[in-house]
Amino acid sequence: MTERRILIDADACPVKAEAETVATRHRIRMVLVSNGGIRPSANPLVESVFVAEGPDEADKWIAATAGPGDVVVTGDIPLAAKCVAAGAAVLKPNGEALTTANIGMALATRDLMADLRSADPFRQGGGRPFAKADRSRFLDALERALRR
Repeated sequence: MTERRILIDADACPVKAEAETVATRHRIRMVLVSNGGIRPSANPLVESVFVAEGPDEADKWIAATAGPGDVVVTGDIPLAAKCVAAGAAVLKPNGEALTTANIGMALATRDLMADLRSADPFRQGGGRPFAKADRSRFLDALERALRR
């Protein structure tokens, strides 16, 4: 059996510190994948992987690496779909789990919203701000995912 890990799509992840706390408590290796600009952690359980500049390079690395037993933290729906297909557990930073049961709907919603945005160039915003309750839901979801 391979080592369990938490893989973080780190460039825009708002819950890196929370994930590190949980990883430390469970003594599970955590990998922060980014294009750079992320300060490496002094925690020996936390590894930083810096990929080449360019669109989706971190996503490509995570998708190629994730597998059964891993927990992937990302808000990127196409990346989540690849990780779910590879057998990894996937959590969004707000704690929502993406699974084989709901990833198809998440992809369809993402595509619909992209179409709506492109049809109306004056459309602004669209999402609600990340809240303290989201952090709490994430911590609970990560704990549950690691206990499975």
